[in-house]
Amino acid sequence: MIHTKEKQNNIFDSLKNIFNYTNVMQVPRIKKMAISIGVGSTKDKEKIKIIQDRLSKITGQKAASRMAKKSIATFKSRQGDIIGYQITLRGQRMYDFLDRLIHIAIPRMRDFRGLDIKSIDEMGNLTIGIKEHTIFPETSDEDLKDIFGFSITVVTSAKNKEEAKEYLKALGFPFKKEAN
Repeated sequence: MIHTKEKQNNIFDSLKNIFNYTNVMQVPRIKKMAISIGVGSTKDKEKIKIIQDRLSKITGQKAASRMAKKSIATFKSRQGDIIGYQITLRGQRMYDFLDRLIHIAIPRMRDFRGLDIKSIDEMGNLTIGIKEHTIFPETSDEDLKDIFGFSITVVTSAKNKEEAKEYLKALGFPFKKEAN
């Protein structure tokens, strides 16, 4: 799915009757995608390297580390410890990742029945929780003991939840059928 002017016009045609759009520029757009994973206070450096390596293979971009803001004894974390990683995708790399997510990764999810509409927040952003990173073909399946999950947030320019829902459906996100 290369995001082109033709694709944006197709989305405009499908949404103009619903929201009374008069101009293509009124259609929401995807601003960025944020992929984040928490590794907790693990001291296993090898596991952290595996997570970093596989995230960079999946997204095509190096992960930025996130540090603990304060020490919490219950979680055995100290201020400045690496507790997670985050990647922000924009531009063509974002659209390439979105294409692989919709057409390759989501259909490979185990027992997948569709994305929940409730995962869209009031500002029009969609958050998807991925339980196993192995749904992406870029990761090698030889080490199945080191399976981890992460979250993907799709940030849109939609004004509300309803507008974001219709826009994401037009993009091809598979949502659950709503019960009437």
